[in-house]
Amino acid sequence: MQVHKDLDQLPSFRNAVVTIGTFDGVHLGHRQVIERLNTQARVTGGESVIITFHPHPRRIVSSAILGIRLINTLDEKLELLRDAGVDHVVVVPFTEAFANQPAEEYIRNFLVGRFHPHTVIIGYDHRFGRDRKGDYRLLEQYAPKLGFQLQEIPKHLLNDIGISSTRIREAMLNGQPGTAASLLGYEFFFSGLVVDGDKLGRQLGYPTANLRVEDEEKLVPANGIYAVYASLENVPERIRGMMSIGFRPTVDGKKRVIEVNLFDFNRDIYGQHLRVYTKKYLREEVKFDSLDALVKQIDQDKLDSLAVL
Repeated sequence: MQVHKDLDQLPSFRNAVVTIGTFDGVHLGHRQVIERLNTQARVTGGESVIITFHPHPRRIVSSAILGIRLINTLDEKLELLRDAGVDHVVVVPFTEAFANQPAEEYIRNFLVGRFHPHTVIIGYDHRFGRDRKGDYRLLEQYAPKLGFQLQEIPKHLLNDIGISSTRIREAMLNGQPGTAASLLGYEFFFSGLVVDGDKLGRQLGYPTANLRVEDEEKLVPANGIYAVYASLENVPERIRGMMSIGFRPTVDGKKRVIEVNLFDFNRDIYGQHLRVYTKKYLREEVKFDSLDALVKQIDQDKLDSLAVL
């Protein structure tokens, strides 16, 4: 898969079959659209092209930017699209100027002028251009004039996609990674930079990797204790472990932290990125009367995690 981030350096796509969207999550609903895209590209002897945006359009056109919680970072999304077999992904810098171009200009200069599509596969509710005036009907008018075919993504599939994205976010914010995985088609994951902590876990016999999630828009799971797998950057091997997200009420309760204890692992990984795959939510965080009581519960958490993993 080729990734393009400069609109002025796009290649000459061969019989481009194009679809447009944010594709956050690249979940099972999205996969149906991508399968259709790839199939149509094979039929036409062409290439599948996904046009997506960065930053998320809501950050530019909405005042509620603090509410954005994305299932995937851009890099994660590109990785998942590559796994889905897409030929090209074009990451369009989403700016106010891009959002405010007239709908007709969007079709002529952007969609046709830059991609010369053989086929455009798009949802009936797709909106584009200034004041979101462009829609499927406008594309229908221009398709024969500008020489591209148009296919509609069925309403029921689009509804399923929207519902799935919402349910995935809700599931991860409510301690239900199994529900999220059933909709994603994979276990929800996130990455964090391993940073210094207070080393308390080491004193308790459970050294942890303290993670700092660097993308502020990335969705972080609900507070609690999880059975997880983890992997280091560019290392495919998965390591079993358990994770705590929360305020550590037994210790200080002041700052939300993400801590991962890796089983049968004893390496210095400070400054490296650790990817965490959430397998199962085990319990909510609890304030214990003593550190001994906390350690006893952690012992049980490890047994519970091993039973899951």
